[in-house]
Amino acid sequence: MKRYTYPFLLLSLLGLVACKQSEPSPAYAIAIHGGAGTILKEDMSPELENAYRLSLDSALTIGEAVLKNGGSALDAVEQTILFLEDSPLFNAGKGAVLTYEGFAELDASIMDGATQNAGAVGGVRTLRNPIRGARAVMEQSPHVFLSGPGADQFGAEKGLDTVANSYFYTPRRMEEWKETHPDTTPAYLGTVGCVALDQKGNLAAGTSTGGMSDKRYNRIGDSPVIGAGTYADNATCAVSCTGHGEFFIRYAVAHDLSSRIAYLQEDVQTAADHIIKKSLLEKGGSGGLIALDRKGRVAMPFNTPGMYRGYAKPGERYVGIYMEE
Repeated sequence: MKRYTYPFLLLSLLGLVACKQSEPSPAYAIAIHGGAGTILKEDMSPELENAYRLSLDSALTIGEAVLKNGGSALDAVEQTILFLEDSPLFNAGKGAVLTYEGFAELDASIMDGATQNAGAVGGVRTLRNPIRGARAVMEQSPHVFLSGPGADQFGAEKGLDTVANSYFYTPRRMEEWKETHPDTTPAYLGTVGCVALDQKGNLAAGTSTGGMSDKRYNRIGDSPVIGAGTYADNATCAVSCTGHGEFFIRYAVAHDLSSRIAYLQEDVQTAADHIIKKSLLEKGGSGGLIALDRKGRVAMPFNTPGMYRGYAKPGERYVGIYMEE
């Protein structure tokens, strides 16, 4: 009998590996973030915390409905970020922070994992929804990245909704600006982002932000930079980042995650944890990311006290804010 023990064990182990490799993928999946930073429960009123949780849950519902009905990952990403841009709670669109001069300057990007086409806008002041501007650049121009007045003009020529810059002001952001300006150190207050996997197996990613508070000289961070704040490739993953943008640009964080999956054969959680909790942290960078691989596996690491985040798959839903959740 002993002569069959080892072959039997080997066959059993091979069977377990085969089962793991053939792990079924969900029909669809979506993950979102609303920014990472010093988000502490003791600084949050119950009413405000509830408002954030409801907004994150509503954003997931919007994106999940697109995917559940057979819509594309790109549409799910765009529609989800539209909702987050229109919410005054987040540093994107309507809730954007103000620059040193007292304006809102917005950045966004989107990327299609199936074709690796991408579009981005930076420093726009009149496009109501920068994510729509980014998608228009991707689909209706030969370019990838437009910025400043030219990006606003392009969006208007393509029929996108435009608004006065004052539309983006909220009482909360105006009060913050008045209290701190000009004696303040610019703060990194996060972004919004979404990654999605549709029923055809296509991935997409998008990111939108109002950038750094009290920023000067038309500073642009990582959110509209393909490979830094946003990246998608059907062969690996879709990624949206949030945090101190200069670090995410220097170390091409979103593309680095895709590369670790492609070249080191790491799973998405291992790769994301290494980047955010080790390599980026060692370099002094703070923030987090959301990522989704082609099997619908989700990673949402961050190295700050909190990150607004959530994901949904068929039969699963999660929303979190603090580190301990």
